Amino acid sequence: MWTSPSHFRSLPLPTRSLNRSALGALAAAATGVQVGAAIVATRYVAADISPAALAFLRYAIGVACLIPAVAMAGRVRFARADIVPIAALGIGQFGVLIALLNFGLRSVPAGRGALIFASFPLITLIVAALLGHEHVTVRKVTGILATMTGVALALGDKILGAGSILGELTILASAATGAVCSVLYRPYLRRYPTLPVSAFAMAAAALALFPFAALDDLFVAPRALSLSA
Repeated sequence: MWTSPSHFRSLPLPTRSLNRSALGALAAAATGVQVGAAIVATRYVAADISPAALAFLRYAIGVACLIPAVAMAGRVRFARADIVPIAALGIGQFGVLIALLNFGLRSVPAGRGALIFASFPLITLIVAALLGHEHVTVRKVTGILATMTGVALALGDKILGAGSILGELTILASAATGAVCSVLYRPYLRRYPTLPVSAFAMAAAALALFPFAALDDLFVAPRALSLSA
């Protein structure tokens, strides 16, 4: 059942907070599913396209998909002092993170890569605690470890097999990059709506990735794409 914004605002504060928490949890779960699917898909095409070109295409397409929604949502003015930090965080989270992940998945099985990347929430909690934004509790740590255990059990023997230590460390660095950016994004997401911040950050990442992708294989037709790609 659809609930109007005015009805949402008329709800008592505890109910409103609960609704926001539930929506946040659902959004996080949906993101987890998408990230897992993207890791598997990336593993299949990693041999056919460079990490930079794949990252550029992913977020150039993402920006194109977000433009209509941003246009309908209305114009948002970013303070001049916030433009560079938001762009830098976008380059980190959407550019560096994905390029590292793509590189790592060239030599690491998708299952193991997903398990390593599942450390993202744990690293985020550690970074947030170090910066004084979060309190580390037994409940939070237990929940994160339970999630990682669930991922390992679901993947089973798919996390086994040959792999590169460099690739595994690169995927871990990818998760760490995302964790740091997620924590540093907090003040900007409180100040501005999520959609325009995401679109602007993603566009900044795509622009930063373009020169590297162009110098690599973005405009070079592959000799023969694999069946999986």
